[in-house]
Amino acid sequence: MGPLEGLKILEIAGIGPGPFAAMMLSDMGAEVLRIDRAANVSSGRTPPPDMLNRNRRNVAVDLKQAGGVEVVLELVAGADALIEGFRPGVMERLGLGPDVCLERNPKLVYGRMTGWGQEGPLAQVAGHDINYIALAGALDPIGRRGEAPVPPLNLVGDFGGGGMFLAFGVVCALLERERSGQGQVVDAAMVDGASVLMTMMHTMRAWGAWNDERGSNILDTGAHFYDVYETSDAGFVSIGSIEPQFYRELLEKLGLEGEDLPAQMDRSQWPALKQRVAAIFRTKSRDEWCSIMEGTDICFAPVLSMAEAPNHPHMKQRGTFRDFEGTLQPAPAPRFGRTAPEIVRGPATPGEHTDEALADWGFAGSRIAKLREEGAIA
Repeated sequence: MGPLEGLKILEIAGIGPGPFAAMMLSDMGAEVLRIDRAANVSSGRTPPPDMLNRNRRNVAVDLKQAGGVEVVLELVAGADALIEGFRPGVMERLGLGPDVCLERNPKLVYGRMTGWGQEGPLAQVAGHDINYIALAGALDPIGRRGEAPVPPLNLVGDFGGGGMFLAFGVVCALLERERSGQGQVVDAAMVDGASVLMTMMHTMRAWGAWNDERGSNILDTGAHFYDVYETSDAGFVSIGSIEPQFYRELLEKLGLEGEDLPAQMDRSQWPALKQRVAAIFRTKSRDEWCSIMEGTDICFAPVLSMAEAPNHPHMKQRGTFRDFEGTLQPAPAPRFGRTAPEIVRGPATPGEHTDEALADWGFAGSRIAKLREEGAIA
């Protein structure tokens, strides 16, 4: 199942981008074993199901005990990769840093996820997505003219620049290992990933085609043909008619065809044209505009809520969302012609698979019983 079937990866439990990377790898068929905190079992706390934890088993280990650390190191010996998302130095203090793990398994790919990176003046400072993308120059351009920057949820830093880059880096290192026979450390920092995501904007700025003033460019709501517009029923639609032929079709559907309008790329006229386009969109409901524009080359789509998106005919036909065990959630992506990824397991509770997973990874039953008696596992 999935193109990564046969790979064994350890995930040291964390939050946000780390579990997202682990989900991406497990969705693609890798056997990802989540190492959770034994304290979460002994305390009786059961966190609510987290879709980011799907498709993998959960083992609870006390990493404050030498026996628990040894359990992880024995798992490392049989793993292809390990991913962790602590501040720099935490894994080293636990006795599970890359040097120790690579000594136990020289072929191991050791994936590290942080916001600021493993070194630098801010490496040990707390932060969140909003801070990382701010420093990377990715937050400042997002917003409308004359208004403050708008945080794009935590998609750009945590998940786009963080989790996806960690998963990508781990797979790249695994591919390189096939040639060299050696593992290595992957340093995935959200500031780095968010910066890479801005490459096209840096290119446009170097060309003189991007202004530093927010909301004045072709892709940041500056252009009247690339924006979101409100409809008569308080809904919204999105327009991205950049190419001239698509722009001509937009003008036609808006009833502006044949008028003596300014050139499409005359930036000085964009504010006035935006007011006019906005007024036209407010004359009809979202569904009425869908009947006029959806399916054309205008580059149009209604702005759907999270509840609405799974029910759109295109999303339903593609199966972009899946109902698994009563929970509707995004399906694994991307898709493959032969090795189709699937959701096969829901989110596990801490320690739910301790015995069976350790047994599958080579631990004898008597050893598991002794480890539990010593409190190294739960």
